Amino acid sequence: MAKRVLMFVITNIAVLLIFSIIMRLFNIGPMLSQHGLNYTALLIYSAVFGFLGSFVSLFLSKMMAKMTMGVQIVERSQASGDAAWVISTVENLANNVGIRMPEVGIYDSPEPNAFATGWNRNNALVAVSTGLLRAMSRDEIEAVLGHEISHVANGDMVTLTLIQGILNTFVLFFARVAAFFVSQALSRDENNQPGFLNNMVFFLVEIAFQIVFGILASIIVMWFSRFREYRADAGSAKLLGSSKMIQALRRLQQMQDTPPDNRAPSFEAMKIAGHKRSGFLALLASHPPLEDRIKALENRTTGQ
Repeated sequence: MAKRVLMFVITNIAVLLIFSIIMRLFNIGPMLSQHGLNYTALLIYSAVFGFLGSFVSLFLSKMMAKMTMGVQIVERSQASGDAAWVISTVENLANNVGIRMPEVGIYDSPEPNAFATGWNRNNALVAVSTGLLRAMSRDEIEAVLGHEISHVANGDMVTLTLIQGILNTFVLFFARVAAFFVSQALSRDENNQPGFLNNMVFFLVEIAFQIVFGILASIIVMWFSRFREYRADAGSAKLLGSSKMIQALRRLQQMQDTPPDNRAPSFEAMKIAGHKRSGFLALLASHPPLEDRIKALENRTTGQ
């Protein structure tokens, strides 16, 4: 899920910045503050474009995943070997949770990874890496696929979109408020009126605040992502049994602990694994540490 969340967040920030530039070119944004701040109008503007940016990111999610990850969609009629088995497994899991069969894709990467994305639970994409197919047993891969199907069945992308829309609203609102006061303080002529540089200063400061506030908002998005990882683990355990999911997580932990010289080249960036972090980095982690996820499943199994 981490790659999906990361792509969604990056796409969302990019969409917000593009909207801001378009509003600037058509002189729509500046009208909100040309006679001082109208907080009601600004809040409505922020909500409209905040949710619009979030939903545009959602609808682009599958296309962005295919483009950026190089995902090749596997057709049942042309599939064989591991690819045919993945399609069959995804179909069985989808039937078990009552969702339409997602598209199934494979992408070339040494990272043992998988992700699910899509704008709704009946129009999803589940993709696995070649590294995952090589590094894990079929029982372990099945547990990972159960985890991803649980994300789809739980509607995590739509929920993430709504949360991101709310956060976008506040990012746009407070970025414009902060930019207004900063530009007013920095761009004054001798008559204490806004100077000719005011518009440019306002625009640049607003973009800067959008980026900063967007990063801070991502802390909340990542908290949501970590919470949903536990839920998806539990969903896979319910579908396939806790032992399979625990086995898959322990296998990931074993690969994570492999000495660097023997590790897949990009394993450190593989968020499905989840490392123990501290301080600010812990707030930006999209996945809980593997040991915490294993412990949660073990407690679930023992009823603690």
